Amino acid sequence: MARISAPKCILIVDNNASIRKIIRIFLEGEAGLKVCGEAVDGYDAIEKAEQLRPDLIILELALPRMSGLTAAQTLKKMSPRTPIILFTLYHDAFPNFVTPAGFDAVVEKRGDISLLMNSVQGLLQAAVRLPVPILMSAV
Repeated sequence: MARISAPKCILIVDNNASIRKIIRIFLEGEAGLKVCGEAVDGYDAIEKAEQLRPDLIILELALPRMSGLTAAQTLKKMSPRTPIILFTLYHDAFPNFVTPAGFDAVVEKRGDISLLMNSVQGLLQAAVRLPVPILMSAV
């Protein structure tokens, strides 16, 4: 008998409602993915992550009240195995795609949105197979 798994829960963190909507539509068009929450700043991201326990977080760097960098550090301490994708216009600030904050991938907003999907799928598949997070780049 085939085993049906629950959709993977994704938290989108961006202060721009239009960007959140585009990401939601794009992700929910894929089987097995569900946007379980949205957050508008770093504090909101931490609160929603505690409540929702997402399988993956898509996080903007430039957020009001608490930056994405600071939020990512806290999120990684809370849940070290939850992959975080930095989805930002400021991808050049992270040439090695790895930061002390613990981003698992960096995807440029100005690029092809399919790169975001590739990172999401790759990190979710890796999280199932590996006991620790992997590092990858979609850029």
